[in-house]
Amino acid sequence: MGNELTGLQVYKFGGASVKDAAAILNLCRIVRDFGPKGPLLIVVSAMGKTTNALEEIFDLAYYGQDYSAQLAALEAYHQQAHIELQEQLVEYRENLDESESPMMPFATLKKALAQVLPNADYDEGYDQIISYGELLSANIVANALAYYNLDRPVHWYPTSGLIQTDLTWREARVDWVTTEQNVCSTADTFFRADNNLFHTGRNAIIVTQGFVGGTTDGRTTTLGREGSDYTAAILAYCLRAESVTIWKDVPGLLNADPKIFADTVLYPEISYQETIEMAFYGASVIHPKTLKPLAERGIPLRVKSFLDPAAPGTLIHDCQHAPLVPAFIRKAGQGLLSFESKDFAFISEENLEVIFGALAQARLKINLMQNSAISFSVCVDYSAMRVQRLLELLGGQFRIQYNADLTLFTIKHYDQASVERLTGGRVLLLEQRTRSTFQFLVRE
Repeated sequence: MGNELTGLQVYKFGGASVKDAAAILNLCRIVRDFGPKGPLLIVVSAMGKTTNALEEIFDLAYYGQDYSAQLAALEAYHQQAHIELQEQLVEYRENLDESESPMMPFATLKKALAQVLPNADYDEGYDQIISYGELLSANIVANALAYYNLDRPVHWYPTSGLIQTDLTWREARVDWVTTEQNVCSTADTFFRADNNLFHTGRNAIIVTQGFVGGTTDGRTTTLGREGSDYTAAILAYCLRAESVTIWKDVPGLLNADPKIFADTVLYPEISYQETIEMAFYGASVIHPKTLKPLAERGIPLRVKSFLDPAAPGTLIHDCQHAPLVPAFIRKAGQGLLSFESKDFAFISEENLEVIFGALAQARLKINLMQNSAISFSVCVDYSAMRVQRLLELLGGQFRIQYNADLTLFTIKHYDQASVERLTGGRVLLLEQRTRSTFQFLVRE
């Protein structure tokens, strides 16, 4: 690929920024008034709470229960946005061929749901259904942008044919070499100045789905919940983009979730390393895997507010900065698993090897661990199905106790005041501290 993509920027818009027609029109205004004049790649998440709705629908289908009411409500939700956009955008209403309607994917979704079988692999089936959320939103957003009179070509292209992955359902691993070849070849076609076939050029806008990849045999995979950030990073890495901007409903990267903590502080600038650690511990602003590919190629990441697009937001890049104020991170939906050897033997390296192997096989993500002489405890993202799998794997060798519905708190750059602020009045089930990080597990 040549120099024609110099200055390429990648924008990612999350579910809240495309939740309805008004939000999508605001996205169009941001692109027009604040977007680059050169090539722009836009990655969109599913609209609003669509992923949650699809998860419910898939569960009902998988267990043979009626999902017609939930599916009808989801279709009506998207149809409402589609109709309101037609009312607002005259060219959208006059020129959109019904055969190209962004509502068309619902027909294939209904067929896919009818083929869901209760004895099939749950995680594989999950990926095939849940990925429709991004397909629907990308279609609607691309059509809105195309008819917003931006005076530049707009097209949408599916990432399932670009981001090639393995068969790790629900958290697929990227084949970086093949993906980079796919992405660069496709971008070269779309952004070429002399490309009359697609009516595109150096100032084109391409819209694609977040969260979604594909296998070599054409099956759809997903990159993990909230994985649209990661999609943006993958595409930026492959195209050596100038920057990535994630548009959120917060003013930037804050030291805490403003829905939980009233007195949050904005980080105007922060390093890749600090942000990677915050994301790993559960900071909800950025998907944990997003930063690594950007850091490897020195691509800056901006977190900005779609509610106040003129505000500077946060710049995440390779930098040195003064000591940061304490960051408070809350991660719900946790489980505490404790293992004891049935013969009261010490928890040895051999025991740990077996436990870690089973945790990996059951695909339980460890967020905190602690051991004593005869027991080993881990805090994990709780999943009843995966914990049951773990019990099947290790129940014959270890006594296993577990608790669900717990919350993990992490304080980065803690001091005594910040520790007392969060722990006061709480019963701590597990706690751990290092030089810069204090973590504890509670039942709220």
